[in-house]
This record gives sequence, C-alpha cells and structure tokens, in this order.
Amino acid sequence: MDKIIRINMTDLTSKVEAVPAAWAGLGGRGLTSTIVAAEVPPTCHALGPYNKLVFAPGLLTGTPAANSGRLSAGAKSPLTGTIKESNAGGTAAQMLARMGIKALIIEGNPAGDAWYHVHLTTAGVTITEETELVGKGNFAVIDALEARLGKKTGVLTIGPAGEMKMTAANISVKDPDSKIRSHGRGGLGAVMGSKRIKCITIDDAGAPKVEIADPEKFKTAARAFAKALLDHPVSGEGLPTYGTNVLVNILNEAGGLPTKNFTIGQFEGHEKICGETMHDTIAKRGGKTKHGCHAGCIIQCSQVYNDKEGKYLTSGFEYETIWGLGADCCIDNLDDIATADNLMDDIGIDSIETAVMFGVAMEAGILQWGDSTEMLRLLREEIAKGTPLGRILGGGTGSVGKAYGVTRVPVVKNQGIPAYDPRSVKGIGITYATSTMGADHTAGYTIATNILNVGGYVDPLKKDGQVELSRNLQIATAAVDSTGMCIFIAFPALDIPECLPALIDMINARFGINLTGDDVTNLGKHILKVERQFNLDAGFTNKDDRLPEFFNTEPVAPHNVVWDFTGEEIDEFWNF
Repeated sequence: MDKIIRINMTDLTSKVEAVPAAWAGLGGRGLTSTIVAAEVPPTCHALGPYNKLVFAPGLLTGTPAANSGRLSAGAKSPLTGTIKESNAGGTAAQMLARMGIKALIIEGNPAGDAWYHVHLTTAGVTITEETELVGKGNFAVIDALEARLGKKTGVLTIGPAGEMKMTAANISVKDPDSKIRSHGRGGLGAVMGSKRIKCITIDDAGAPKVEIADPEKFKTAARAFAKALLDHPVSGEGLPTYGTNVLVNILNEAGGLPTKNFTIGQFEGHEKICGETMHDTIAKRGGKTKHGCHAGCIIQCSQVYNDKEGKYLTSGFEYETIWGLGADCCIDNLDDIATADNLMDDIGIDSIETAVMFGVAMEAGILQWGDSTEMLRLLREEIAKGTPLGRILGGGTGSVGKAYGVTRVPVVKNQGIPAYDPRSVKGIGITYATSTMGADHTAGYTIATNILNVGGYVDPLKKDGQVELSRNLQIATAAVDSTGMCIFIAFPALDIPECLPALIDMINARFGINLTGDDVTNLGKHILKVERQFNLDAGFTNKDDRLPEFFNTEPVAPHNVVWDFTGEEIDEFWNF
C-alpha cells in the first residue's frame, strides 16, 4: 500500500501517513509541486524552517517500463524564489517506488550544528547524527556509504556546496554504477543543507515488486513504447551514439550556440568540443560511449569519459555543460571541461548554473576568456572551500553579475539561461521567459521543433507559432515529468503515433484506470497553474516573465537578430 513518509528535522521524528485521496493520482512533478504549493508558505525564506523538501517517484517508476526511473525533488528554490521541481536518474526512485513510498516530505530545521544521516528501509526511518562524511565531496561520500551499508544502497547526498547552502548547489544521486546524477538547477542542495541532512540512504531489501493491475495490457503497451523509443532517429540513433552533445555542431550551424557570454551565436572551436569528437575520444580511451543513468534506460545517452591515461574522469557529460564551459567561456579543451564536470559533481554544484556563471565571471574580469586553468583553480580553491569569492561564485550567474556590476547577465528569475540563444531560436526564449522555474530549457524543449524538425517545424527566426509551441510543450512536459519518464521520450511522442497512446496505456494498466489523452493534457495544465499560482503568491508578476534587456538591443551574429517579443505577446502564453 502506498504511503507518505514525513520527516520532521526540528524534533528528529518521522511518521507514516496514508496518501490523501487528492494525491492518489499524482506522481513525480505533479505530486512534488502539489505538496509544495499546499504546505509551503510562498513568501517563506527558502532556507528557513517553513520550506519543505519533497521527493516523489513517478507514476510508472519501479515498473518494467523503459526509461521510467526518474525521481522528482521539489521545494521553494533559494536561487529563484519560485517553486522548483528537479528530476534525476539513479537508483533511488525505483527503490522508493518498490517500497511503496509515494512521497518523502522533509520539513523543519534542526537546532544546533549537528549533521544528520537519514536511512530508509522497509521497517521504517532512522535519523542519526553524521560525523564521518561532513565536509567530504560526493564521490567520497558514496564510497564510504557503500562500504558502510553495501553496494546496492541508494544514496542521495549533498557536497560541500550544499553544506554551505550555496544557491547553485545540487542534490546528488547514485546511479547503478556508483556514478553521480544530479537534481540540478534551482539550489535544492542548499535546501537539503538547511535541514542539515548530509545524506539519505535507501535499502529496499524485502520490498515487493510494484503491483500492476493488468500485467498483460501493461506488457503489450510497454513493448510498443520501447519500440517507438528505439525507432526514432533522435532517441534511437543520435542520442545513443553521441549523447546530448550531438547538439554542439547542430546549434553552431543554426547560429544559436551562445558564445562569449551570449555575444555571438557561433564558436570557432566547436569541432574540438562536439559530440562526434567526444565519441571518438571516449572510444579511443576505452570509456563507454553508451551508458544508462538508471536501470531500464534503453536510450543510453550517458557515457563514461576517461582521461588520457584511461582513468575515469566523468559520466553524464552533457551538452549544456560542454556548451557553457566551452563556447560560452571560449574553452576548446574537452579534457579540461570534463575535469571541471568531475569537480562540480564532487562539490555538488550545478554544472549549468556554474558554467553560465563563469561566462559572466570572465566578462567581469575575474578570469580571462578561455582560461581553463584558472577556472579549475576557482572550483577547487574558492568554491569548494567556500572562500568569500567562492561563495559569490557559488551563488550563481546573478550573484556574480550583481557583485561585479555586469550588465550582460543571462538570467530569468535569477536562473542562468542555458545552451540556446533565444534570439536565434525564438521558441526556447518563450520557454525561458514563462517557465515557472526560471530559465529552463527542459520545461518546454522547443529545440525539437525549431531545430530538429521533430513534431513538425516552426521557423526559429520568426515569431509565428512560438508561443503556442512553447505552451504545448510545457503542458506535455509537466505531465511527462509526473510519470517518472525521461524527458527524451518526447521525441518519439511527437513523431510516432503509437508512442503516446502506449504511455497512457501503461499508466492505465498500472493502476486499473481509464485515462485519455485529454486527461493527460489537463494534468499538465493543472500542474503549470498550481506552480504559477505559488509564484504569484510569492510576489512574482507577469513582468518577471521577461528576458534580460540586452537580448532586445544587441543583435546576435550570424543572423543579426534580436529578441523582439512584446510583453503582451509573451503574456499570451498563459491563455489556457
């Protein structure tokens, strides 16, 4: 029977609650955002005792459905001040689902300076003081916990950035190969740090399989769904071969690869950091060109990247990180970018926010354009150690912009704009402006239709159709984020007619219900409206749904275009 686990860090107690009827049909983002909106005062301090940290597996997590192993984490974001959901792979989501834990709610802040370790088993929750792991990086934490509790233990942890409550801090999640996946963006690691939880471990020994109401119907739908994932050229070929970094050359060609802190749209060194080069480097050094971030992933867009000596350097080496430290910071050395990615995983700091931040730091003169040596020093010696400069850098893009008086600061709601120039790819600009969580490409990935011709084509340089495109994708994404599915299922869902019905059939077979496509769309709309209302109650208005003014006034090469949407046109997004 599904249950809610509620942990109160003020008095170090826990209790098991029945799932309220209103939450029974929700999972993942739909559930985290619903709980945060219901229980967190929108005007509270994000690092104070009234914020809550919520984890929830998706509706299909723990089943045999391909690519269903995502875990959602939600809270009020200390970076943006808005509601926040972040989802990650790893092993924790499937363990929680098998244990019947519909949601884990962590509330209150403890008195004193002690740090704590929360351990979940089928028998219950233990909260113990943690002394050995405090101050350690994420890799050392995972090694120590595996030695203490066994290799199969699920782990959620924060690194030094989270302990120091830096607003760009992540929550890190162990994957099946003891690599690190991240609940990135929005600073949820700082929220976990404010509750003085160094780590959460999960032992699902003795947990039953997730119950499926109609196993035969589920099996048939799951086969059709998996086939669609493998048949699509993006999810079945491009991503498994080159990872998300396949996009470097594609966006460079489109003139939408932000370079030198968003001053131009193409990078001369793109070939040195592109997915094709990364693939060949990995293969040559004996790494893994394909790797899953959770059990049951058949897209395998992750990889294991080794150094020149063939030793592990990083995994899950993503386009957004490589773009940010590469093109945006004018660094064309893939090994240096991989080393930085490793350091950010260990420190527990967001590799998108931090990459965008370094572009602003270079513009501020903190370090020179392309200086990867100094970038690595700043990560090791300033951010990891929490020096005064390190805390400014660890506060993200907006923090550095304010401290150093920079005017070209690419943020929306104080969150760094990632990977795609909104002047050259106008649909993604609508997503950045209107997302309930600050600039977030995953909230409504218009790159699919603007650039990759998935789900049709909308000209990225024209305003026509962009608001509708972003709106439809944000609604669909909110629903997908509730299923526990990887966002990359969107590619076949947009192009292959059998994909989305198969997904709905799996949900129906899992719970013995009869959802329709309209029900799923209405769920997505409901989630967005719940999140937006939280933000309105927190003091945000439609005037916060805007891009920084330099996008309106500075044309970006090679197309020499500006961001030309009016406020009224952007506000049309919410007409649904």
